[in-house]
Parts: sequence; structure tokens; C-alpha cells
Amino acid sequence: MKKTFLFFTLFALAFSAQCQDGTVEKSTYGIQTGILGLWFHNESKLSDHIALRSEVGLDAGFFGGSVFYDDGTGYLLIPSISVEPRWYYNLKKRASKAKNTADNAGNFVSLKTSFLPDWFVISNYENINVINQLTIIPTWGIRRNIGNHLNYETGIGIGYRYSFAKNAGFSENEGDVAANLHLRIGYRF
Repeated sequence: MKKTFLFFTLFALAFSAQCQDGTVEKSTYGIQTGILGLWFHNESKLSDHIALRSEVGLDAGFFGGSVFYDDGTGYLLIPSISVEPRWYYNLKKRASKAKNTADNAGNFVSLKTSFLPDWFVISNYENINVINQLTIIPTWGIRRNIGNHLNYETGIGIGYRYSFAKNAGFSENEGDVAANLHLRIGYRF
């Protein structure tokens, strides 16, 4: 009985090591949601530790006050498109400790580049427009798995936002500081 248990334990460890070799997966698809939005993403392998994440979704926001709308608060959902090269720097270490690295579950550093166009706005108010924006934000984050298909992800970064304000009738375009602080839960297909 002890020999059988030892055999299956060694077989399981060898299989686990083969499945989790500490490199980025070839391609993953998933959907994530957070407090302010819903996104569909794909991560494609560029090298053993670098993946290119592409993402489309809806970013959410809230507004209120009597300056523009005198009857309370509002919400809006606007489309967003992001491209983000990610360097997963600890996958080999996690795999060597027999930790789950499926779906690129590890720590990462990225350069998140997002475009928020004024294609449409979903809101509880009519005739709301947004100004086209481009953001470039270096980000540090982690992704961990919850079971086989669920995961959570968090990240933080400070970067640059450029608003194409002239297209909306303002006298000049604007650039300012932008932050990326996200906490998401997702499903991997």
C-alpha cells in the first residue's frame, strides 16, 4: 500500500511539474468584472515570461451634484480598448513551489495602454458625451486562481492621460496624471 501511494504521489508531482512549467500560457481567454466595469480579455504568449493582453469592455463611472444635473447622481458606461504587455516575473518560482500558475497566475509588471472613445454612452441621463482619452500607465499587479475557472486580479499604477478635448469643442487638448487601481474577479474559458 505504501509503495502504491508513493508511486501515485511521485506520478502526480511529475505531472504537475509538467503542466506548470513556470512559463506563460500560449493563449487564454476570460471575462472579468470589478466595481467599475466589465471586460473581455485575451492573453497571448510572446515569450516564456511575457504575454500581450488585449481587452475590450465597458468602464463605469458615477457623477453627481447640482453643477450639471440638478436632480441627483448619475452613472455612465463607456467602451474601452486596452493593449497591455505583461511581464510575469515569478511564474518559475511559483511552479517550483508547486503553486498554481494556470491562466498566468502570478505577479506581473505591465504597461497598460487604453483608449476610451466617445462611440456611445450608456447612462441614466440623455445626451451625455465623453472626451476621447488615451492613457499609458505602468502597473504592478497579481493574479491568483480560485478553483479551475475563477480568478481574481488586483493592480496599481500611476501614469499619463491625454484627453482629445479639441474634438469636443475646447480650446486645447489636455494631459494629466492618471491612476490605475483595479480589483477584479473573473472567469477563464
